[in-house]
Amino acid sequence: MNLDPAQRKKTEEWIKEGLKLSEIQNRLASEFGLSLTYMDVRLLVDDLKLVPKDVERAKPSGGLLGAAGAAGPAVPGASPPAGSPRAAAPKPSPGGVSVSVDQLARPGSMVSGKVTFSDGNSADWYFDQSGRLGLIPQRPGYQPPPADLQQFQVALDGELRKLGY
Repeated sequence: MNLDPAQRKKTEEWIKEGLKLSEIQNRLASEFGLSLTYMDVRLLVDDLKLVPKDVERAKPSGGLLGAAGAAGPAVPGASPPAGSPRAAAPKPSPGGVSVSVDQLARPGSMVSGKVTFSDGNSADWYFDQSGRLGLIPQRPGYQPPPADLQQFQVALDGELRKLGY
């Protein structure tokens, strides 16, 4: 998509104002009559050598996992495959819960990793093909404290966002 100099300048101003790409897409349609897809706007901004500002998002209270079913289905007796690569070490968060993401997801899952709770117990976590979270505690029957589950949700949400999930 080729823009005239006035349209380019206006698009640059919108980026500097901190508008999101979807907002720029709407403004291009309303102000210039240009009907572009979101991907077209992304490519346009890239062609203009512009970088949108990252806006700090407020963390939702339910996090990535939502309010219900944080523990999700666990597979009894399942253990991670031998030799499965893990991230170097779980990243500690201020509350004492640390989360890492596997470089290679465990079989049957979209993404997986490891969590260590504040009491020192650890578990493997995964999201299955349906997007359900599962926890596989290292100690059979272990249930993490509710406060740790909330911290786990926030830490997991943060780690997955960093990786683009």
